[in-house]
Amino acid sequence: MNGYERIQAALKGEKADKTPIMLHNFMMAAEESGISMHEYRESPTKIAEVFIRAVEKYQYDGILVDLDTVTLAGAVGVPVDFPEHEPARSGRGNLDEWEDISKLAKINIGDYRYVQNWLEAVRLIKQHVGNEIFVRGNCDQAPFSLASMMRGSQNWMLDLLMREPEELEELLNYCTDISCQFIRLMAQTSCDMVSNGDSPAGPGMISPDMYQLYALPYEKRVVDEAHKHQLPYALHICGNTDTIMEYMIQSGADALELDYKTDVQLAFDTLNDKTCLIGNIDPSGVLALGTPELVEKKTIELLTIFSKTNRFILNAGCALPSSTPETNLRRMIQIAREF
Repeated sequence: MNGYERIQAALKGEKADKTPIMLHNFMMAAEESGISMHEYRESPTKIAEVFIRAVEKYQYDGILVDLDTVTLAGAVGVPVDFPEHEPARSGRGNLDEWEDISKLAKINIGDYRYVQNWLEAVRLIKQHVGNEIFVRGNCDQAPFSLASMMRGSQNWMLDLLMREPEELEELLNYCTDISCQFIRLMAQTSCDMVSNGDSPAGPGMISPDMYQLYALPYEKRVVDEAHKHQLPYALHICGNTDTIMEYMIQSGADALELDYKTDVQLAFDTLNDKTCLIGNIDPSGVLALGTPELVEKKTIELLTIFSKTNRFILNAGCALPSSTPETNLRRMIQIAREF
């Protein structure tokens, strides 16, 4: 089997010849290519070259194309900083007053430079790897997360406590339209899968009840949009998701990409034969800062638990730091290939 076939098998619950591996490694891959994050984000050709070089070097199965976590926010007017050597970031929202929500104009995110770069990079990668390597086009923020960026996290948390559900729905509907736009545009690149991140919707920020009210219904709509285009979908939420995993399954996502803080045995018990797990080795404490022996130990622990299901794709629990040692990543991949 090739990489494309292994990932497809895992998503369908079918047995692969080896453990499928998909890496969230855009920062590490750029660093190894000698490309600054500024050079990376400004050139779809360089983005594509970075990932092609990385997959040829490490021989994994699935490319996860990511740019940063503020591209959709930038597309709707949130102020964004663009550091030379770090991914773009945002420190405040663009909706200081709640009343400004009613003034929001319809936006075509395809006009935004960095959305264009992201889409073109995915198209170039898929054109190069064909059906040998699986290509996942990440689509940045899910609606709840985007709403948090537009209002600013502190204002958004207060909104959730102080405003009526009907008021919150107005902004969440707007953000759902933006997220779905990206899904539709990404579907035109010929990618094999799409995904979103919704980390502010995790238990570290809001209660499971709030997740069900203000995140899950909008995640479902984004998943439905992906399925309209016959694309499998992955949902990522950072932090410990023990208390919301069962609800995340209800989104209809074909895979859940879970953080290392989530209990691995509980994840297996909850997801087994329902949804594919993507993850979840600690990207910092183990892969970036740990010894090869620790990487081996943690990889074997994870593979042992998920050896009882076909619905598993090995990855870090979140993005690999740029400083991740080659020896550690190679050890993880070697263990998975030999397991």
